[in-house]
Amino acid sequence: MSIFNGILGNASETDVASVQKELKDLLTASEKVEYAYKLIRDLIVFTDQRLLLIDKQGVTGKKIDYHSIPYKSIVHFSIETAGTFDLDAELKIRLSGSSAPIQKKFNKSLNI
Repeated sequence: MSIFNGILGNASETDVASVQKELKDLLTASEKVEYAYKLIRDLIVFTDQRLLLIDKQGVTGKKIDYHSIPYKSIVHFSIETAGTFDLDAELKIRLSGSSAPIQKKFNKSLNI
């Protein structure tokens, strides 16, 4: 992940095996990490069962906010690809019972 992408708030792809190992206590026994993206300290993780949003907070990062979103709760998603002069691509996810979408920005070189 480049520091430039982190400063701009764009997530970059990270190693799936290391994320699988890091989250072993959070994942079910049969759950497998499919894709993982890192934004400075935060993680966006797509497993074969759900979407995990992990927000490390504070100076030390010991306070962590976990969001587990089962795929069945996702009612709509949209992807805005980066144009010629754009620096990012954007993923918007709408959940059942929620009016505001979850929005995440990614490095434009990623195929989200």
